[in-house]
Amino acid sequence: MQRLAETCERIAATTKKLEKVAWVADYFRSTTPQEAAVSAIFLSGRPFPVWEEATLQVGGTLLWRLVQELSEKNEAEITAAYRRLGDLGSVAAEVLNHKGASALARSGRTQSGELAVLEVQAAFRHIALARGPAAKGALVRELLSRATPLEAKYIIKIVTGDLRIGLKESLVEEAIAKAYEGTLPAVQRANMLLGDIGETLRLASDHHLAEAKMRLFHPLGFMLASSAESAKDALSYFSHALVEDKYDGVRAQAHVSGDEVRIFSRTRDDITGAFPELPDALAALPHDAILDGEIVAWSYLVGEAGEMGRALPFSALQQRLGRKKVSKKLMAEVPVAYLVFDVLYADGELLIDQSLRERARVLDALLSGRSAERRARVPVLQQHQLAFGLEEATQTAKLIRSPLFHATSPEELDQLFDAAQARGNEGLMIKDPESAYMPGRRGKSWLKLKRELATLDVVVTAAEYGHGKRIGVLSDYTFAVWDGERLVNIGKAYSGLTDAEITEMTKWFLEHTLEDQGFRRMVEPKIVLEVAFNNMMRSDRHDSGYALRFPRIVRLRPDKLPEDADTIERVKEIFQKQKAGGS
Repeated sequence: MQRLAETCERIAATTKKLEKVAWVADYFRSTTPQEAAVSAIFLSGRPFPVWEEATLQVGGTLLWRLVQELSEKNEAEITAAYRRLGDLGSVAAEVLNHKGASALARSGRTQSGELAVLEVQAAFRHIALARGPAAKGALVRELLSRATPLEAKYIIKIVTGDLRIGLKESLVEEAIAKAYEGTLPAVQRANMLLGDIGETLRLASDHHLAEAKMRLFHPLGFMLASSAESAKDALSYFSHALVEDKYDGVRAQAHVSGDEVRIFSRTRDDITGAFPELPDALAALPHDAILDGEIVAWSYLVGEAGEMGRALPFSALQQRLGRKKVSKKLMAEVPVAYLVFDVLYADGELLIDQSLRERARVLDALLSGRSAERRARVPVLQQHQLAFGLEEATQTAKLIRSPLFHATSPEELDQLFDAAQARGNEGLMIKDPESAYMPGRRGKSWLKLKRELATLDVVVTAAEYGHGKRIGVLSDYTFAVWDGERLVNIGKAYSGLTDAEITEMTKWFLEHTLEDQGFRRMVEPKIVLEVAFNNMMRSDRHDSGYALRFPRIVRLRPDKLPEDADTIERVKEIFQKQKAGGS
């Protein structure tokens, strides 16, 4: 583990991509494939492979307490170090270092690094299986007490999922290709199919990357869309477009094999339990399949225009999120639908390399071929029923083929955009019919055209106690955007969430506090919010150099990871557009 930590230090010390890749490749070649495989997972900033559901569930407060105990420092000294270094792993390396050789001798360690990478992984698995803070804390304490200060630094960074050495998983893929003389596309494809950078490395070391096979019930990365400025801008990338409404729900990937159904969010979490009415509808498919779509709160009432139901605002769906069990009462109060718009795998065939046009054909055939018995109980609403049909709506329709339109001119797109907004949806998804499905990639093959709203996805970095009726809860949130590898604050908001959401967030922030400043707490940067604002101005008040005027929280974004938040480049782009528009 010491050599891995030293490699991480070298990687962090350079900004040059080729040097980072070279250091990692050299490290991989210098150790066994088994240790290199585990190291690849750690270097991707995770304790376990992406596909595994194991989580450590070790909060920042617990780690803070353990570092303080092991270092024999007081709270003020730990706080001062954190304010200076801004990272608990770096704090651990500094405050544990004062014990020096005597501490290593007491723990039976030498500077040669007897704590092996495989031992750290085994310890992580024991921590994940432990129940309760006390049991987890004892195991983490034992692991840290055996580590050198430098090892402790990176163990904590891996535990918190915050490596911060300028090394993304894509660079680890490049290092694997370099170390084992494979091609980067082959490594990328194997990792995409397996969801396991460690297993990908093992295959690469044996020159068997072509043997990587997709596994059902291990989610693939989601294909992402780029923003289009206008209808004209969208059609500058491809002249003929397949068009869908952009729904305000939760992106979901459904894996189906017979009666077994599991649904995964964009963060690859299993969310099947939150939507118990959907598995029965999906289990009626005639073949094993992986579908891509959007789960939305759905009204099955016939609208004034005769359309068969419509999506409800995201605020309605929020009542269903984060639940392992859902009551029949809540299912009746907030019915949902799964709007399917793509198929990635069907009947033993991986379809991601086929065109969207062909995948749409397969999807239509798959949905129309569902078993008669289940289809009778859980029908699929097709496009003509959704768009402007006169058939009677059914409260049991949970699986919906997302309506698909065609456009070849900006005028047609503008008309579709207006119609989508009239149905209460965000805007349009505009797709190249010849595009392959690119998991985890964002390109110009899929575009999104949304209503003009000034919003940013941000990460909460601090929470303060409120005033009046909110004096006992953490309701005022300082938030940040990404500037390279670091988060820079850009504003603070206190309005927009319900009392129930604030209560839930208070509990989370108390359990994930990094520094208690009395009325204010520095918290783990894990919570993503969508915030709206009237305009933006330059300001020295925040370290981003910008401030938002009248910011308010639009919604929590539990479907997004912290790294999905917006960047300072996006902030500058909004600011420049605002200036150009005379705002």
